[in-house]
Amino acid sequence: MVATNPSWMGLVTRLCVCLLVWASIPSEFARGAQSREIKRVLILHSFGRDFRPWGLYAKAIRENLERLSPWRIDIQDHSLVSARSGDENPESPFIAYLNALYSEHPPDIVIAIGAPASNFVQHNRQRLFTQIPLILTAVEQRRIQLSNLPDNDTIIAVSHDFRLSFETILRVLPGTERIVVVNGTSPNEKFWLGELRKDAASLEKKVEFIWPDDISFQDFLKKSETLPPNTAIFWHLMNVDATGISYEGNTALRQLHGVSNAPMFSYDDGFFGNEIVGGPMYSVLEISRLTAAVAVRILSGQKPRDIRPAAIKYANPKFDWREMQRWGISESNLPPGSEVLFREPRIWGVYRWQLLLIAAVILVQGALIGGLLHERRRRRLAEAESRQRLTELAHINRNSAVGELTTSIAHELNQPLGSILTNTETAEIMLKSSSPNLDEMKEILADIRRDDQRASEVIRRLRSVLKKTPFEMTYIDLNETVRQVIGFIATVSRGRDIALKYSTCSADLNVMGDVVHLQQVFLNLIINAMDAISEAEAREREVSVTTNRSGASAEIRISDTGPGIAITDLKYVFDPFFTRKPQGMGMGLAIVRSIVEAHHGQISAANQASGGALFTIRLPIARDRSASA
Repeated sequence: MVATNPSWMGLVTRLCVCLLVWASIPSEFARGAQSREIKRVLILHSFGRDFRPWGLYAKAIRENLERLSPWRIDIQDHSLVSARSGDENPESPFIAYLNALYSEHPPDIVIAIGAPASNFVQHNRQRLFTQIPLILTAVEQRRIQLSNLPDNDTIIAVSHDFRLSFETILRVLPGTERIVVVNGTSPNEKFWLGELRKDAASLEKKVEFIWPDDISFQDFLKKSETLPPNTAIFWHLMNVDATGISYEGNTALRQLHGVSNAPMFSYDDGFFGNEIVGGPMYSVLEISRLTAAVAVRILSGQKPRDIRPAAIKYANPKFDWREMQRWGISESNLPPGSEVLFREPRIWGVYRWQLLLIAAVILVQGALIGGLLHERRRRRLAEAESRQRLTELAHINRNSAVGELTTSIAHELNQPLGSILTNTETAEIMLKSSSPNLDEMKEILADIRRDDQRASEVIRRLRSVLKKTPFEMTYIDLNETVRQVIGFIATVSRGRDIALKYSTCSADLNVMGDVVHLQQVFLNLIINAMDAISEAEAREREVSVTTNRSGASAEIRISDTGPGIAITDLKYVFDPFFTRKPQGMGMGLAIVRSIVEAHHGQISAANQASGGALFTIRLPIARDRSASA
């Protein structure tokens, strides 16, 4: 066994790695240079970029070139406008324009799409891009002079079989009696009109052919609305109609599909996907892929004459399931090997396990919902019972508050009743005289009526506070509700020698609420404020009530000049049974908070900087009567 030197082995290894790196550098530079190189591609359109089906071919060729090319691709598009009318006069200026445009930076390859563009380039090959490789694609082999094809040109040809298209219509719709062939009047379309008539001639004993090529497309649209039954439409081309109007993109086909009462078939899947039933058609994707692959091979250095594939025939028939459903076409009538696209699968067949899972989830949800509904009913009953208890407790609280005001109420009633008694006695004395003064009698009766109304108003206010009613939300004016409470308790404040100040907001304060319960809230807070002032024997004896609007809320502020609330008690003042009064039950402010929250409002307590307590109530403003209802 021979021993090896580790340092020598490491040196050999590093040397091998360096050699591999040096060997790879040229190829990496080559690939980098290739990726930075720009290949210029000129695409020549027969009618324009948006004319179907060639516009779809151009789009697919671009995409495949970008995908297959190792170089950066610069694509320029030009359209042969003269193909719409057959006028050859613009050809010379167009050739001069192209030669001038690409004199300094000629394209690396030219791709002509469709027969008009291919014929134009082939006819002017000696004057246009003479040394530049040319690919003629998506062109029917009958439109090209294959024997005169130069070595620098190649072709991706197709082979029409209109007879097969017509036979497919008769197979798919066995009851077809007539076929309307839609074809335009440009030079290219006129050529194919003759070819279409040749292929249709062999089937004229089986079906009638209608050729509306002598009328405008708009006139044909009107006729297509009332085509006879058992009629089918074969869509060939409509680039230029009989009046010379051009139709780009999907315009003509989409318009016909929108009004026609007959199914439509075609020969190219560039028209397939929305309006066409289907049939044996060329594959845009297949032809475009082949065109792009041939272009890359030529750009890589291969000779165009060595790359001339055989003419492409129709692909396997394919049909639009949506159009089949629209026209009642059975799949049993389709040719063998047909492909049905855009099928809406049956839900059960595709989503069986998902549907079973959904059904199980629905059953579980149903059980949960049933349980939740039961709990919701119980909760509503509990809420109704709680509200009833709140109503009863509030009623007791109102009776208690009014009981505290009994002396003041009695005093307020005694004044008008005493005046009534005095005026009555005076009237009796005057009536005993021989000549009573009628004017004085009228004044006495007016005084009696005024005092009676005053006493009635006191009783009415007292009844409104004491009446026991269910909790009922109505549309009320908050300013008027506060005003009624002030009127009820004004006499009490005067009896206690307390100034009761009240200022209202100029804007309307309309809320949804129970007027009796809200009156109780204001009454409790004002009485508490007066009690605080009386117990502390404050120098300034004043209770202030103000209403205002704050955003979307009505705000009522009740403040006093009493000693305020102890800092430690602020967070407990609304708790049940919390009170600092010797004879208090501690339920007044708790009831107040419950009533305010039942109105979706908020209440807070704080001490004023100048002394005294401040209670602030906020209630949501009602938008209007209809919304409230």
